Amino acid sequence: MKQIILFVACLMISLSTLGQRVIVVEKDNVQSLLDAISTANEQNADTTAERLFILIPNGFYDLGETMLTRISGHNVALIGESMKGVIIRNKPDIKIESISKTAVFQNRGRNNYYQDLTLKNDLDYYASEPDGRAVTLQDKGTRTICNRVRMLSYQDTYYSDNEKCQNYMRDTEIHGTIDFICGAGDVWFEGCKIVTEKRTRDGSGTNIITATRTSETPWGYIFNHCTIENDVSMFNYGRSWHTNPHCVWLHTTLLTPRKLETTRFDDEGMKISSNYFKEYATMDAQGHDITPKTNVVTFTLRDHTQPFVAETIMTKEESKQYTLKRVFGDWRPDKILKKLEKQSKKIKKQHNLN
Repeated sequence: MKQIILFVACLMISLSTLGQRVIVVEKDNVQSLLDAISTANEQNADTTAERLFILIPNGFYDLGETMLTRISGHNVALIGESMKGVIIRNKPDIKIESISKTAVFQNRGRNNYYQDLTLKNDLDYYASEPDGRAVTLQDKGTRTICNRVRMLSYQDTYYSDNEKCQNYMRDTEIHGTIDFICGAGDVWFEGCKIVTEKRTRDGSGTNIITATRTSETPWGYIFNHCTIENDVSMFNYGRSWHTNPHCVWLHTTLLTPRKLETTRFDDEGMKISSNYFKEYATMDAQGHDITPKTNVVTFTLRDHTQPFVAETIMTKEESKQYTLKRVFGDWRPDKILKKLEKQSKKIKKQHNLN
């Protein structure tokens, strides 16, 4: 039966939809989704392969306990009908919780594109305290673009697992509690919504948004014009993982500024002193600049070696170095996104999807 489905999928690829190669997934059929991904992995095994679109109607695609569904094809675009209408979910056993084993998707391709869908890791986080590492997207590829992708989990929600990657996210929503945006490479978050959930079942404790391990790229994590939504637990911007971690927050809007710890970054959770953690032009919900003029923090390393002191407020001159051109060079993800969004709109219309 599976061979028949794959054959039909291949036939659909051969059809031209406004000049594009398209596979349409059957609504609410998780096997149809998996077969489409399998076909894309096979058909686009080469990095020079022509763009292939997988179109996913609104529906619930339940992977159950299946983890690490691999997307190894290159130039693959997974396009959902709508961000909140397409839910791709797994639910790992809490005994398996792990940053390297639990992901909904494991991306291994180059130039892959995700748009208008939700990835949900439904591991029972509060039953697995203090650990509950459950990844939605483990990205071992590079030049990945996420556009209006909602990632729902608690710990290690998004994991950029490639030391040399260049990735870009726009208008994406990421939920979590601790280290829920973590990993390596240069990743630019543009206009994203960062949502902190309750740190513990009773709401006590502190959320830590990022944990970076920048090692072979110069820029690390860059958050530009993002919004942080926080209602319960206190939170901070992040901490270092290892090597030469970089993380900057530019023009961030805080909906609940009172929930941000006074140190703003984790002053006791740093693993290494060779880090660069900064913010610039932070605003409240009314658009008022609430950035302190200075925020000198004494950081205590987790191994209790010599503490170090750092200024976490960036100057205006320092902020000017952060442009897409400087960070990504010849790769222009903003222009690629605009083109793919236009193509996706036409493909959706062709198949009567919004």
